[in-house]
Amino acid sequence: MRIRATVAAVSGALALSAFVAPAAHAAGTSFDHDSVVKAAQTAAQQHSGKSAFTATVDGDPYALNATFSAVKVNNGKSIVVGTTNTVKVPFSYTLTHGADVNVTASDFVTSIDLYKGASFESNDWDIVGTKAACTVKTTTTATCTGTVSIDPLELINSDAGTWKSAAFAVAYNGQNPTTPADPSKIGVAVKDPAAANFYLQRLSKLTVNAAPEPVKKGKTITVTGALTRANWETGKYAGYGTQSVKLQFKKKGATAYTTVKTIKTSSTGALKTTVTASVDGTFRYSFAGTSTTPAVNATGDYVDVQ
Repeated sequence: MRIRATVAAVSGALALSAFVAPAAHAAGTSFDHDSVVKAAQTAAQQHSGKSAFTATVDGDPYALNATFSAVKVNNGKSIVVGTTNTVKVPFSYTLTHGADVNVTASDFVTSIDLYKGASFESNDWDIVGTKAACTVKTTTTATCTGTVSIDPLELINSDAGTWKSAAFAVAYNGQNPTTPADPSKIGVAVKDPAAANFYLQRLSKLTVNAAPEPVKKGKTITVTGALTRANWETGKYAGYGTQSVKLQFKKKGATAYTTVKTIKTSSTGALKTTVTASVDGTFRYSFAGTSTTPAVNATGDYVDVQ
């Protein structure tokens, strides 16, 4: 779910009184993302800079005795999204908790929040995962897994780039999430950031065409192509301009490509250069990628030199 507004600092009692109960309690299913995340964000914001959360006379949530380790989002890889398909990104972590914390309770919620911004409790862009499924390993540890669904229809092009993640857990401990009688009995734990930064990237495509085919030795071969990437705002692919791209060649019988030259795409993403025909082989363009766009190689085009 996409949240495009920074969470304001409000009292724990006020914030928690507005919560909606999770839509589904079964592990691995969806829940009311906004409400649970706001609980964790509010608690983190209220107690920013403190060594631990402490319940107050106003009914702030307390510091849940839980920590997160071995947090992985998409197995540490960049997340690449095209124009049509929703991408389901796996996440996992180890949850270590006090013996009094019941991670199997129906009103215990833990998950991952992916965000772009300064911090978990104050950011403009959030995408939250499903309620994690936690498998108990010992009386104080559990392994938790889930997925984050990223829909390109909810993205804008400026979303591409560096993102962070926060792991959180909220234990309602029998309190009504909608109207808790005592918000101070609700426990919250947050780890921010939870894992190394990652890139959210716009899927790229690269083409190549070497002509003429066949060609006489010593004649000129013109190699054209185009570098495009997903435009999340139009739902189409658009040229990626002024980017360095390598023209590479693999001689017939060889197993690896070598770089012939490096050129730049035009303002519309077009590629064009010339080489002299010498031996049979395959040409391709290769793009190294940027923080917003993944690396990509064109499918090679074989040229018969006569």
